[in-house]
Amino acid sequence: MGEGPGTVVIVGLGNPGPRYAANRHNVGAMVLDELGDRVGGKFKAHKGLADVLEGRLGTRRVVLMKPRSFMNVSGGPVAGVAKFFKVEPADIVVLYDELDLPFGTVRLKLGGGENGHNGLRSISKSLGTKEYHRVRVGIGRPPGRMDPADFVLKDFSVVERKELPFVFDRAADATEALINNGLEAAQNTFHALS
Repeated sequence: MGEGPGTVVIVGLGNPGPRYAANRHNVGAMVLDELGDRVGGKFKAHKGLADVLEGRLGTRRVVLMKPRSFMNVSGGPVAGVAKFFKVEPADIVVLYDELDLPFGTVRLKLGGGENGHNGLRSISKSLGTKEYHRVRVGIGRPPGRMDPADFVLKDFSVVERKELPFVFDRAADATEALINNGLEAAQNTFHALS
């Protein structure tokens, strides 16, 4: 994460439209809404690629971004917005759902594999690198023999929904810590919490 006054693009992954709004796969977009409340203002359409909200989080200028495309082709919009705002991949933060973390767990990292996540795969391909920051929000594994592809496109359970405000708050706090304090400091704080 670059130091100083540079802009950071924060991407909340999800699928567009009301049909998908409450799905597990949309948890990144849900956390972005929490960050949007903290920034203040309204998301506006940007060149048909995404909805964006410009503002500040702590000391950093941020562009919050929700691609208007489906998850699997979110790379083009992310690369387009990053280019428009002259932001390098290291100053992009992607919020997304992680099957391999227990529900509600928040983990931060730079680079690494996509672990079968098609949204990340699309972003890595469009940016030409995997070296961007990630905020991984745990959604847990599907029960029994349910296909993970079906699981991520289902809404959170009633029990999970009661916990979601706390999850969103923790993930938003972790994102703010990442962009303002750096990766290692944010990991030291938030990885110890869950």
